[in-house]
Amino acid sequence: MTATTDFTTTVLVDQTPKEVFNAINNVRGWWSEDIEGGTSKLNDEFDYRYEEIHRCRIKLVEVIPDQKVVWLVLNNYFNFTKDTTEWTGTKISFDISKKDNKTAIRFTHLGLTPEHECFDACSDGWTHYIQKSLPGLIATGKGMPNGKSKPARTQHEEKLRSA
Repeated sequence: MTATTDFTTTVLVDQTPKEVFNAINNVRGWWSEDIEGGTSKLNDEFDYRYEEIHRCRIKLVEVIPDQKVVWLVLNNYFNFTKDTTEWTGTKISFDISKKDNKTAIRFTHLGLTPEHECFDACSDGWTHYIQKSLPGLIATGKGMPNGKSKPARTQHEEKLRSA
């Protein structure tokens, strides 16, 4: 039996777990300004859209203030993979913990494995958002989300455009 390797990345910031938790729930501030719906309370659901390339509906299935947030992808559409629903049924987890006088965010996309056609593009995208955009939002109040009219030009989007 082969072990699956879910995509995971960790980042350390100087701010408190409460500040980190609040920033994670401000999805428009670090992932995309094109989000419709609630993004902070248990059972909230929101729609994410990136042009005609990617859209998904996400539900918050676990919310533990200052410790953990888990999203469930209810449905997903990619226009660049054979299986357009690759993320459907996967979970996205943000674990928040203290490390010395810093706060660690351990991000895991459970079910996003190297077997998925989108793995390279998706892991590049998540790395950008979790390692750069989210810490920027936490530290300065300004992340690097996709804009509604002016999408961010990350390697992730460039790969999706050429897919």
